[in-house]
Amino acid sequence: MRIRFCLACLRGCLVWWGTASVQHSLAQMPRADVVEVPAVGEGLCVSNVFQSGMVLQRDRPLRVWGWADPGEQVTVLFAGQQVTASAGQNRAWRVTLEPVPITRSPHTLTVKGSQGTLTLTDILVGDVWLLGGQSNMEFPLSNMENGTLEIVSAHYRDIRILTVPAQNGPDYRQGFPRLHEWSDWSKRHFRKGDWDVCSPETARELSAIGYVFARRIHMASQVPIGVIDVSRGGTTLETWTPDAVLREIDTPEVRAKLAEWDAKVAQFDPRQDLEDRIVRHREWVARMKNEGQEIPADRTVPSDLRPGPAMDPNRPGNCYASMIAPLAGLAVKGAIWHQGYNNCFDGSRGADMYYRIFPKMIAAWREAFEAPDMPFGILSLCTQGSRQTRDDYGEHMIDAGPYIREAQYKTFLDLLRAGDTNIGFASTYDLRRRWYHPQLKIPAGERIARWALATQYGFEKEIRWKPPMIERVKVEDGRILLHLDEPASNVDDGGPIEGFAVAGENGKFHPAQATHALVGEDTRGQPRRDTRVLVLESPMVPRPVHFRYAWARNPLGNLQAVGHTDVPFATQRSDTWSLTDTYEAFTGKSGTSPGTLDRGERGELIKALRAEDLKRRLAEAAALIANAQEESKP
Repeated sequence: MRIRFCLACLRGCLVWWGTASVQHSLAQMPRADVVEVPAVGEGLCVSNVFQSGMVLQRDRPLRVWGWADPGEQVTVLFAGQQVTASAGQNRAWRVTLEPVPITRSPHTLTVKGSQGTLTLTDILVGDVWLLGGQSNMEFPLSNMENGTLEIVSAHYRDIRILTVPAQNGPDYRQGFPRLHEWSDWSKRHFRKGDWDVCSPETARELSAIGYVFARRIHMASQVPIGVIDVSRGGTTLETWTPDAVLREIDTPEVRAKLAEWDAKVAQFDPRQDLEDRIVRHREWVARMKNEGQEIPADRTVPSDLRPGPAMDPNRPGNCYASMIAPLAGLAVKGAIWHQGYNNCFDGSRGADMYYRIFPKMIAAWREAFEAPDMPFGILSLCTQGSRQTRDDYGEHMIDAGPYIREAQYKTFLDLLRAGDTNIGFASTYDLRRRWYHPQLKIPAGERIARWALATQYGFEKEIRWKPPMIERVKVEDGRILLHLDEPASNVDDGGPIEGFAVAGENGKFHPAQATHALVGEDTRGQPRRDTRVLVLESPMVPRPVHFRYAWARNPLGNLQAVGHTDVPFATQRSDTWSLTDTYEAFTGKSGTSPGTLDRGERGELIKALRAEDLKRRLAEAAALIANAQEESKP
């Protein structure tokens, strides 16, 4: 069953019901039906972000907006306040309420116009967090490992959840609709655009990371928490950044990306596209008939004109314009971000672009929500593919994934060192799964929740979140010494520190032996080591000049902060070599495109890296045999 409502119809209902709560007309729509409420209704209405059952941000000016007849006086009443505004010729009105402190008792928000009254009930005042990124943020609780345990436990009346529907296009949207949105991936509808109380029924479709984050924050702080999920699968960083901001970034990578999209949009001919699709359809029908296959009744000759790349969700600026702009001005506490997969397709050149854009995107979001110091937590790119081992170490290093992680970590470091006390970071590479949608989400959500609790909720003495950081790098006597700002050691599994690689001037990396610096002996004559200093060396690299750590999509790497915590050392390196530089180092050939490899070049490089891995393994085997023979001598 598919039902459509418009706010004009609902306004007529309100005339019948008098000041009946909008909760009955909007918030309690049947979940089994497909109900659509437009982004902007007729007559008196509020933005769909304002609903019964929502959470409003505490201790910040509260901006409330909507639409009415031109010139109509609109009065908003909330928490003992009353503010009036006039609708403009474009029907838009907006009021700003004074900050309201936290309250666990539900409030009512009333909007009065000359022709009706809207009443929103069961509104809590607490903290509102945005969930940004792509499919690994969007990934629902129902698909998570042990998700069913979380679902049946999800009885949190003071947690409220809103998932914003996907929209497209470069024009800034005024609002978002409320509907059941079809997912080609899941082959089902998802209810989007409605605020819900967190329950086993509603939580199952929420972002798994977002749910875990909200649960931890609420349980520790007892503050009502609202989460607004604006993540969208398959999207790139640049689509979440305003087009105007992107065009101010004067770097070759960004200019090339914008030029590429501008050309796509300019060259697209909708009628030619239709003709091409008709030709392909007829060819398909002919092939099916020749094979004796039945033509499905729903496969008809194409007749629609498509909008083409102008409306592509990955066109730079499009997701910002269609999914962030409708929320602009809303008072929020902060945002968490988990993304990067779709920026891996442009190699290390794409990572260079990511590094240029990411801080600008963060600043643009802070500006949109009128909070220049808005907390922003970064969850680094997750894993994909088989795990890197010492035997195939080299060939895993050419993946673009670690370059994206490095860009994310460098952005965090840059902002932190510039005095940004509201920037956060957590690694996820050690939550290893082969699928590019790793279903291990609880630790990821809890890690970024640690940052929020420590920096925003007063738990800085109880909770550690910041990764160990390098203060100084020293190269001496065939070794690289990393001086850290705090003790760090390997996971307590009885093995060595793993994940470091070193290279000489030739750019050929090999796994490094990593140990803590020896600083003497204790009172019993046992070696005493400094857990703040790491020593990296390799017999394959007699004169190392650079290091890398956790440099693969699914990397070796087990270094973490010392203590009762699992805060990982972040993916990072000391060199600036691109994928093309690596290709040239191992093949002696020049790459055809800076920072990226074509299919043939990638195949050549993998072959060369496998040969280098084999060379190292043979050398290690020879050394092992020689040592065994020496030890067996009488």
